Amino acid sequence: MTESIEKPTGTSNGSDRHISGVEIDLRDVVKKYPGQKTAAVESLSLTVPAGEVVMFIGPSGCGKTTSLKMINRLIEPTSGTITIGGEDVRGRDADELRRTIGYVIQGGSLFPHLTVADNIAVVPKLLKWSKQRTADRVEELLDLVGLEPGRYRDRYPRELSGGQQQRVGVARGLAADPPVVLMDEPFGAVDPITRQRLQDEMLGIQRELGKTIVCVTHDIDEAIKLGDRILILSEGAHVEQYDTPENVLAAPANDFVADFVGAGSTLKQLSLSRVDELQMLPWTTARVGDDAAEAVRRAEAAGHDCVVVLDARNRPIAWPWLRNLRRGGAIDIARRDELITLDQRATLNDALDTMLSSSHAGAIVTDARDNYVGVVDFESVTTHIRSQEASAKEAQQARADGTAS
Repeated sequence: MTESIEKPTGTSNGSDRHISGVEIDLRDVVKKYPGQKTAAVESLSLTVPAGEVVMFIGPSGCGKTTSLKMINRLIEPTSGTITIGGEDVRGRDADELRRTIGYVIQGGSLFPHLTVADNIAVVPKLLKWSKQRTADRVEELLDLVGLEPGRYRDRYPRELSGGQQQRVGVARGLAADPPVVLMDEPFGAVDPITRQRLQDEMLGIQRELGKTIVCVTHDIDEAIKLGDRILILSEGAHVEQYDTPENVLAAPANDFVADFVGAGSTLKQLSLSRVDELQMLPWTTARVGDDAAEAVRRAEAAGHDCVVVLDARNRPIAWPWLRNLRRGGAIDIARRDELITLDQRATLNDALDTMLSSSHAGAIVTDARDNYVGVVDFESVTTHIRSQEASAKEAQQARADGTAS
């Protein structure tokens, strides 16, 4: 029988954060399918604190997706109790319950015959929101997930890339402003660069909204990056460890966890460092419509070989070399298509990956709303990593000295 798991100590939530989520509590939850000798989930107990992201991870067949789906009753528990905000989920109509819980799965799972706007509006329409309120919410959410409403509102899923479809899926999951959002490997079907950007956007959205999010993943690096806490499960949804990413990496509860985290835990600990811990480099910026010659003059005076171009809302849309601006005239760039930016809560591993895929020796950093923050370069990242590694070694040595004495 799985032990009861309460809230671990050391939450990463700040007291000044806006929290719109509510607590989820699972008590002795069991799922046993007919004809099976052993239960898929054996007496799972844990508390998911309000406003936090908890990542469910474990080997295939361990019961993580089954556990997730019991929260919104897509799978009915055999026994046990699940409460959301103190209310037993079994005391509510299943369909009504699901309309109050966001649900995001791999690939977005959009309805192919509906436009982007209509896909996002599915739940608000079921809740009988007014047309104006629904339309306003669609606009708000498209902007939140980084899709220009006027450009994407009337498109169909077949006209979107995989990453864009997943963004729409996230928007649909947030449409009715649910306190709880469930995600089942939401970024597993996209390429690594797109996955990084979607993860960054999720961090930004969560920073702004403070939902309670339960997310299933098979990727320990994703769990470390996104989770306030990580739940590591073995067969039968047995809890091997439920703790912060820092504690999971620094102090695995047992050999199963140590083996699951794998080699290189020190490097994984370094990935807990975020871009906003770095000193941003001042960089030459210009806006669409500015005089290109003046931008070149300012960049040359600062010793820069390129200029960050911002739109009217302070969002970076291009990073052109000076040779491309020396033709003069007004800077005329319609929109951002290929520019890869870095969220300020991205990990240092993400920063290095972004730089390696860029022709610049740095990366443009943005905030939760895609506003320009600054630039980081390879040297600032590697210097910080060396500093963190030295601090970790000093702490390890101090612990060893304390044990010896």
